Amino acid sequence: MPCEQQESAAALARYVVGVDVGSTVLKCHVYDRAAAVRGSSCKKVESLYPRPGWVELDPEVLWSQFVGVIKEAVQAAGLHMRQIAGLGISTQRATFITWHKYTGKPFHNFISWQDVRSAELVNSWNKSLLLKVIHIIFTVLHFLTGSDRYLAPSFFTFSTQQASMKLSWVFKNIYEAEEAARKNDCCFGTVDTWLLYRLTKGSVYATDYSNASATGVFEPFTKCWNPTLCSLLSIPMSIYPPVKDTSCNFGSADCEIFGVPIPIMAVVADQQSAMFGECCFQPGDVKLTMGTGGFWNVNTGRHLFASRRGLYPLIGWKIGEEIVYLTEGCMSDVGTVIRWAQDINLFTSVDETEKMAWSIVDSQGVCFVPDFQVSVNDPLLCASFVGLKPSTTRNHLVRAILESVAFRYYLL
Repeated sequence: MPCEQQESAAALARYVVGVDVGSTVLKCHVYDRAAAVRGSSCKKVESLYPRPGWVELDPEVLWSQFVGVIKEAVQAAGLHMRQIAGLGISTQRATFITWHKYTGKPFHNFISWQDVRSAELVNSWNKSLLLKVIHIIFTVLHFLTGSDRYLAPSFFTFSTQQASMKLSWVFKNIYEAEEAARKNDCCFGTVDTWLLYRLTKGSVYATDYSNASATGVFEPFTKCWNPTLCSLLSIPMSIYPPVKDTSCNFGSADCEIFGVPIPIMAVVADQQSAMFGECCFQPGDVKLTMGTGGFWNVNTGRHLFASRRGLYPLIGWKIGEEIVYLTEGCMSDVGTVIRWAQDINLFTSVDETEKMAWSIVDSQGVCFVPDFQVSVNDPLLCASFVGLKPSTTRNHLVRAILESVAFRYYLL
């Protein structure tokens, strides 16, 4: 069927597809007009660990899995692709890739938000005299103006979870990317941008406000890529995609991919999409997510909120004239800790952990530090057990692991 006829058939579509590309799982659901799930599919996201502390994703494998779960979910729903009215995409944040503008060839694998290859750069910058001077300047500006726009930079520190330092690492260590950037031939994209680019065969190069604001390179107060930060880190401004509303027409998937040109109607970062999905629409609404990492979000309405307690401002979503801001605190390891404990045979099934924890009065003084990755203040911090004794059992270790999650959320 020619594309023109397919577009006509799409007018009869009655279902929408939602895809979530998480850090450990890629899920797809097909919804009807009553928002009931008609079909689903799920695949494990395979992370690569080429060196200690490095966490990557193969872009071709991720693309293949993405297309695969959509086809499987539509098939499971007993539908044809021509019945799909639109596609919405939710993705893990701050995981990024760079590629050549004209050939589309990536310069490297996706570098995950969990990756800590930039730890030395982060430490160096956070201890630098220049950053201290920046803190002083913005502290004075905040004192004179009272504006939160100047409060956030007055205590800003770099983190390995941000894309900024890892992007700086790319241009210091990957010659092809640096050379392409000098010629304005380099594209930067988070997972959503890469998928849009591939879905549209290179005709759409964009991201949305929720994903952009989570990179650490986008300025939520001015709603644009931060030229000052990029200048400090020697990152060319030419690499960044245009930023669009969270819900808008991002074009259509090329008809060769699914047989019909499915419209792409929404792109959103995973934590912000969870906030929206839980109907946290009012200022003060709070959402806690425990997945690969742990995330605590508060809806701050039309106002950006800067905090000295490690919370940072984000754009939740922008739909037309409406823009909603969030403040967020996070810890890098929740699901990863549970999976690690299972991998080393502390238990066989996650269902066992509750019984093991309640089988003892307490953890017998054993505490677990769950940072397999990094903390904001110490990028070299490692996970560890403290308080081990000859009487410590697997039950004590499991209870300490579960309690560590609750303690971290309490501190947030």
